[in-house]
Amino acid sequence: MKNWEIKDRSYILRNGASPLTHKIRSANILYFNEKTGVNREIRYAKNQKSLFVDEQDSFAQLEHVIFQDGTLFVPRNNPLLQQLLSLYHPGRIDVFEEVDQMQEAVDDIDVIELELEALKLVQDLDIEHLEAILRTELGSEVTTMSSKEIKRDCYLFARNNPALFLELANDEDIKLRNLANRAVEANIVSLTDDNTTFKWASSGKKLLTVPFEEHPYGAFARFLKTDDGVTIMKAITKKLS
Repeated sequence: MKNWEIKDRSYILRNGASPLTHKIRSANILYFNEKTGVNREIRYAKNQKSLFVDEQDSFAQLEHVIFQDGTLFVPRNNPLLQQLLSLYHPGRIDVFEEVDQMQEAVDDIDVIELELEALKLVQDLDIEHLEAILRTELGSEVTTMSSKEIKRDCYLFARNNPALFLELANDEDIKLRNLANRAVEANIVSLTDDNTTFKWASSGKKLLTVPFEEHPYGAFARFLKTDDGVTIMKAITKKLS
């Protein structure tokens, strides 16, 4: 076949299916040729030079096609089966697919490089920033953790979900949200039970009314970047020191 690349190929069942064995049809398959408008019958016979029945002789020996544990490896010296699976079999649409080894390698490299970037960031970020990131996963539990524990768990987080770790690390408000959480946990600032108002815990003086449908700590983080909020932030930081 013109332009057919001779190489080993692998196929997998779609949707992660991996039964012990799965047999697909290897005969009585019709292939519609768009150019000629003709249906041609296909039969996989290893002792023939073509998949098309009208090009096979009377000695064709039907071969079974079986996936084992959801996979099927077809070596380069069996181009007929490869062509059946890659080009003609109707099951290639919704039952199985060819594994793109080159694309898998590219994807693997992308994931590894993303993981390395996230792990390097764990080394570079200060402990306060790491605590802020980890708080999104562990909540108030992070407050009782030592610096070593925080760093260890951040390494695990960066390795297991590097994309999310990098997204959180680059969130410019995450440290301010962490500061707000710490202030509430330390009873420096209080948040009403209905999550609508932040107050000084000692005096009850209102600091911020949370805008409707906004996350309270997100709103407080944005408030801390305003002119009035900077003064509050400095006071909270001093009390937490």
